[in-house]
Amino acid sequence: MGNTDSKLNFRKAVIQLTTKTQPVEATDDAFWDQFWADTATSVQDVFALVPAAEIRAVREESPSNLATLCYKAVEKLVQGAESGCPSEKEKQIVLNCSRLLTRILPYIFEDPDWRGFFWSTVPGAGRGGSDDDEDESARPLAESLLLAIADLLFCPDFTVQSHKKSGPDTVEDIHSIDSCEYIWEAGVGFAHSPPINYIHDLNRTELLKLLLTCFSEAMYLLPSSESNNLNPWVQFFCSTDNRHALPLFTSLLNIVCAYDPVGYGIPYNHLIFSDYREPLVEIAAQVLIVTLDYDASTSISPSVDGTTGSTVMDDAEPPGPDNLFVNYLSRIHREEDFQFILKGLARLLSNPLIQTYLPNSTKKIQFHQELLVLFWKLCDFNKKFLFFVLKSSDVLDVLVPILYFLNDARADQSRVGLMHIGVFILLLLSGERNFGVRLNKPYSVRVPMDIPVFTGTHADLLIIVFHKIITTGHQRLQPLFDCLLTIIVNVSPYLKSLSMVAANKLLHLLEAFSTSWFLFSAPQNHHLVFFLLEVFNNIIQYQFDGNSNLVYAIIRKRNVFHQLANLPTDVPSIQKALQRKKRCPEPISRTNSQDGASMEGSRPAAPAEPGTLKASLIATPDIDKLTEKSQVSEDGTMRSVQPEGLQTSPGTSPNVGVSDTESEVPQTKVDRRRLSSGSSSTQWTPSPDWVMSWKSKLPLQTIMRLLQVLVPQVEKICIDKGLTDESEILKFLQHGTLVGLLPVPHPILIRKYQANSGTAMWFRTYMWGVVYLRNVDPPIWYDTDVKLFEIQRV
Repeated sequence: MGNTDSKLNFRKAVIQLTTKTQPVEATDDAFWDQFWADTATSVQDVFALVPAAEIRAVREESPSNLATLCYKAVEKLVQGAESGCPSEKEKQIVLNCSRLLTRILPYIFEDPDWRGFFWSTVPGAGRGGSDDDEDESARPLAESLLLAIADLLFCPDFTVQSHKKSGPDTVEDIHSIDSCEYIWEAGVGFAHSPPINYIHDLNRTELLKLLLTCFSEAMYLLPSSESNNLNPWVQFFCSTDNRHALPLFTSLLNIVCAYDPVGYGIPYNHLIFSDYREPLVEIAAQVLIVTLDYDASTSISPSVDGTTGSTVMDDAEPPGPDNLFVNYLSRIHREEDFQFILKGLARLLSNPLIQTYLPNSTKKIQFHQELLVLFWKLCDFNKKFLFFVLKSSDVLDVLVPILYFLNDARADQSRVGLMHIGVFILLLLSGERNFGVRLNKPYSVRVPMDIPVFTGTHADLLIIVFHKIITTGHQRLQPLFDCLLTIIVNVSPYLKSLSMVAANKLLHLLEAFSTSWFLFSAPQNHHLVFFLLEVFNNIIQYQFDGNSNLVYAIIRKRNVFHQLANLPTDVPSIQKALQRKKRCPEPISRTNSQDGASMEGSRPAAPAEPGTLKASLIATPDIDKLTEKSQVSEDGTMRSVQPEGLQTSPGTSPNVGVSDTESEVPQTKVDRRRLSSGSSSTQWTPSPDWVMSWKSKLPLQTIMRLLQVLVPQVEKICIDKGLTDESEILKFLQHGTLVGLLPVPHPILIRKYQANSGTAMWFRTYMWGVVYLRNVDPPIWYDTDVKLFEIQRV
């Protein structure tokens, strides 16, 4: 029968459903079969032929019919999972029911009265006596649906290659197959790469879309930092009830990490062949990050059966969380598996960069945000993976794309979430000594980026990009300034040689942040100065020898340090500084950063196109909640630094004997927005006591001593030799030494990221916002009443 006929019949069935006020019996197969039995409707058709208004009308006016429709559609999926879909017709029914449920579920979730429906038990809706020991018929509908999807994802000749030898009668029994032998792609724990079958890829994609829709109930709940707010769909699917948990986790991970959008090694190949793998890879990445939504800061509950996957997973570890996907992810431990994952993610993250210097040579992928969340989860849940990443300079293959995304998205308010995840990853990495050490590798990749041309290391690249974000980024990035500078502080003790460009950028930031009006205009602004002074102190004390460029820049800008030391604290001066602020509201002169020419071939960072949709984000925790201080001992090991009592509040006497690294900054619980907007400035005004409370702790001793020793020597050289030439002065500084002249080196303090429920909630809202906006064909959640975030137009 023609496609048009089947669409008409399907539409007729939908109209009947919306107009029938009487309940239709569940046994009336002639009526219900119209929805799936003889139609060949694509998922796009289903979305067009089942309008939102009609789903809501049935929900309100004939709820029993909507309930029966859901129940019957799930029953068909369960039957398909039971039989293994040997015929084309059965495969079609499964796909039709899958599309219909994908369409309807969001409307079930948006109504609080309906949310419990799938978790109630429907008499006789069980799995048809497949298990004699228990009364399976009492399963909630949600569980039956999830188990059926899991079975169908390993259904021979439907979603996986059949292994049967030959002969028509040897149908593989879907219940007796070991799905670990049917993993979708080689990689972690599986060596065999099955031939690509695009029909299987399409069928997997449809079922995974339905699975993601099941999980999306989370979008309809308001954000709350309650960690007990577990997603029941994810919880059940990732539990021991799902016998396919391990092979499915492995399949999703491998399919993502093995994907090569280059068209399998041939440039421009993607222009000739349609790629059925990409939609599958994308939805696999989304399902994966959603199943890994787990607040590690709260608990790790030991309720896991330790028998699964002994080869791939590290059995020496104690049993992990009862979410098996999180558990498996945290127990991957083989070097070759780590190598496969890291290479795969680095290849995909670098894809947009290849685009810039070989346009169209490869297919441009769009799911880098999902990949960044996945990389974050790997590093956060699997410390062995984190150490592996930092063990070699491979970490730079992830760093460079992240810096590229940060630089590219800095002016675009619809990509503020991308900016945050990129910065969070770098904060997590910067807590490990090896990251700072790796940054000394020379930067030779010439990815066209809208930054000044420089010759130097990856550390220079990082500092130059961060400077660009702070000076020319979107104003909504101001809460990230603390994070950006904390990352530079964390790596600073290990930076062997900064370029002149990067050194000048750091001093430009200090100059901008230490103006009196900026320091007095919001309660937290002085933190930024403390961070920058800590960077300079770390480099002077631990890496003086190779850093003549920075020393020279400090000498040239010595007046900035003298002004800080002499910052006025009396009321008239404070008032005068704030008057100056009213005249000039820009924190950082955008012209004065002497940028010079940008790299060839780069495009300036563009703001969002008007009308772009974006998802709102919740606020991120303050830097002192986000990190905990660790002190680095002589042998390189770290120990946590207990916060001293309560931090000094404004106006109390400062701690005595604070060393040059202790940026102990008095915390004032006031609106944190930098450059306080009108509203917050009414609540808070700077007082002399407040200024004194932190001014007295500015760690200036080391720099002042350096200036005291070197400035007269440099001036003498200039007078003696009549020098105006930088290179001679630099040569002198290169051979100079301050051994024995500086204060005793302070211990290195690292602020390590620590998981907390605030960041867990931020990741949940960000991730679901990405999933919502990226699923436009079909637009699964569009125009439904989501509560986790707001969808806004730029």
